[in-house]
Amino acid sequence: MKRPNVIFLLTDDQRCGTIHALGNEEIQTPNMDRLVHMGTSFTRAHIPGGTASAVCMPSRAMINSGRTLFHLEESGRNIPPCDVTMGQCFLQNGYHAMEIGKWHNGVESFTRSFDNGANIFFGGMWDHWNVPVNDFKPDGDYSREIHFTPDFSANSTPVKVRAEKINAGIHSTDLFSGAAVDYINAYDSDQPFFLYLSFLAPHDPRTMPEQFKHMYDPEKITLPPNYMAMPVVNCGWSNKGRDENTEAYPRRPEAIRQHIADYYAMISHIDWCIGHILEALEAKGLLDNTIIVLAGDNGLAVGQHGLMGKQNIYEHSVGVPLVLCGPGIPKDQIDKRYVYLLDLFPTLCDLCGMEIPSSVDGISFAPMFQDKDYVTRPELYLAFQSRIRGVMDSRYKLVEYRTEDLKLTQLFDLETDPWEIHNFYDIAGYEEITARLRRRLFELRDAWDDEATIFGQQYWQQWRQYEAAEVHGVGRPKGSNMVNQVKDWGTEKT
Repeated sequence: MKRPNVIFLLTDDQRCGTIHALGNEEIQTPNMDRLVHMGTSFTRAHIPGGTASAVCMPSRAMINSGRTLFHLEESGRNIPPCDVTMGQCFLQNGYHAMEIGKWHNGVESFTRSFDNGANIFFGGMWDHWNVPVNDFKPDGDYSREIHFTPDFSANSTPVKVRAEKINAGIHSTDLFSGAAVDYINAYDSDQPFFLYLSFLAPHDPRTMPEQFKHMYDPEKITLPPNYMAMPVVNCGWSNKGRDENTEAYPRRPEAIRQHIADYYAMISHIDWCIGHILEALEAKGLLDNTIIVLAGDNGLAVGQHGLMGKQNIYEHSVGVPLVLCGPGIPKDQIDKRYVYLLDLFPTLCDLCGMEIPSSVDGISFAPMFQDKDYVTRPELYLAFQSRIRGVMDSRYKLVEYRTEDLKLTQLFDLETDPWEIHNFYDIAGYEEITARLRRRLFELRDAWDDEATIFGQQYWQQWRQYEAAEVHGVGRPKGSNMVNQVKDWGTEKT
């Protein structure tokens, strides 16, 4: 049989629970729903977290290298030559490799990963209507820079952006998906293709074409059960991060409803554009022999736990949508086993008959498609910078915060409390669960080479300092296990 084509659709900041067919009755995603029915949906797909505030950068580096979080170079800013990239692997196995949209992991790794591209964006986030992009350069020379003034009303000093043009007035989702449709329509090679289409949406600024702008009435949006006006925990990020400053404290219900309405509208816009891609595949007779991956690079709080961003390891931030469909993948299946996005690289290798590069840390979950008892990840290890570590098994999740000012533990029962509202730490009857998960936390720390980076060194040094202080009777920091660590943040938007 002819080897399958592969289309990898990667959204930016789309959290789990944002596809209608997977349980969200308020969002409209007919084309994502179609993919769900065409394939297998992993409803407990996760990222391990991030070592940078821009969590998407390490997340995308893990996806494209198959490396684990603490094996990345500069938190994923670059993918070193010793790590074979996913696109590079497809090229080495006789595929054409095409990239469209956001590439957040360095120019050098891009040039060795693809033999074609369009509207290439070397960056993290931007104004969706004026994205600075590059055409594909066979010689890998992306040295051209253009001037741009991000906020001319506040600062007239321009910055330089690695790009050669701006398609003014064309929304990024339309720009990127349109290039994908053009590529599919023009494709005439006997070789299979790997198309990596990486969106900028639904990342803020949440702007969208007029037809989607009023698609959702904020007054009809249901606030999530874990909506909170103020964060439960201040680990030194909640009051300083860019994401958290996208809305004022305390989080007003009407403001959060508007944020969610805009967030859903951006996802529906992506969905509409995915429909055009599916139509193009059908018109070319390619749909039946194409593996399609739909994934979000990380989640987003948007009001859950009083947070707006993804700089934490709650489920809304580390849980992501993941759907696969195509040859060799069961149709209309929901799979609740744990997988990481970094496991996609080796999984696609197995599905396409390619040898998995030795540099890949990820574990292929391709056997799951045929064996309902096969498990690759019985537990997940989670981390954010040098502030938070966590571990979760099939039911319980332990979250540990360690900073100069905070020692805090949270224990959640995900079976009875999937919204992570009730902290069972220090509750009688849960001591053994906490002890067991802590032992696994230490074992996974070593298995993941956590202390091999400055983030791990700082975190575990802080852990040891607090443990030593308790042994010698000094005790925890004041209020270290209080329910609410947040105070004096003001109520005005910054």
